[in-house]
Amino acid sequence: MASAVAVAPHIRKAARRGARVSKGNLTLDRINVGEIIRDSVFDVAAWQSDKNTLLGSLTLLAPIAVAAGLTMAEDQSFSVDGLRRNLKIIVEATTPKDAVSFYDAVAIAKPGGLGRVPRLDVNDKTSKRRILAQGTNLYEVFKISSSWDSVAAEWTSNFHITFDIGYPFFKTQIDKSEDVNMASVHTFLKILSRVPDTLIARKAGIPKAEWVSKEAGKVLDAGGLATSKGKDSLRRLDAELHDVRHKLNPGTTADITSAVLAVAILEGYRP
Repeated sequence: MASAVAVAPHIRKAARRGARVSKGNLTLDRINVGEIIRDSVFDVAAWQSDKNTLLGSLTLLAPIAVAAGLTMAEDQSFSVDGLRRNLKIIVEATTPKDAVSFYDAVAIAKPGGLGRVPRLDVNDKTSKRRILAQGTNLYEVFKISSSWDSVAAEWTSNFHITFDIGYPFFKTQIDKSEDVNMASVHTFLKILSRVPDTLIARKAGIPKAEWVSKEAGKVLDAGGLATSKGKDSLRRLDAELHDVRHKLNPGTTADITSAVLAVAILEGYRP
């Protein structure tokens, strides 16, 4: 909750920058999505002791906020199709400066489970210099990591999981249950069942991530929070995921679920 309070001014700034683009007062290359993510993470770290509470979510929510501001200013109303169309424009128009700012955000947050990569590794001190020299923008950086990080893959797939899996399912669940907690949990489980969590995959291996996905599917098949059997199944899975080594945390799925909820709220849903 403290983190959410800390990032609110930055999300507001992001939306306003999107609106300024629509009005011709700001060019796409000066939106500075990476800077918004970095400054948000900095304030999150200042507001509470756990530095990395929202890095993944902010990586998704910052461009969504910019695209929302652009959509509202252009169309004088909000539409999910308009948001997604503008989101693609925003992320593809990022700059090398955005990429460097994002690397700074990672350095502040110090997230676990990053691993090592052969090209432009975020832990390599020379990466930022090479990004600037090569003119590699943040979208292109995420292309490199999209095969092992679902947050990065969202950027390069026009937010496929958010819009094509999570959001439609959330809407169905809300219509069915009229319970935002149940709908959110079920959406989390739906995404997890369809897309093995890449944070778990990096920490514990792909087979373990696939096993967690299968178990999430079983919880949904048992009814999830809507049935006693589903609740019992969910409790058992939850207990198994509370691994003392923190290797079974489906944190990437949580990040994408936050993007789904953001889209729903932007469209007008209110709990």
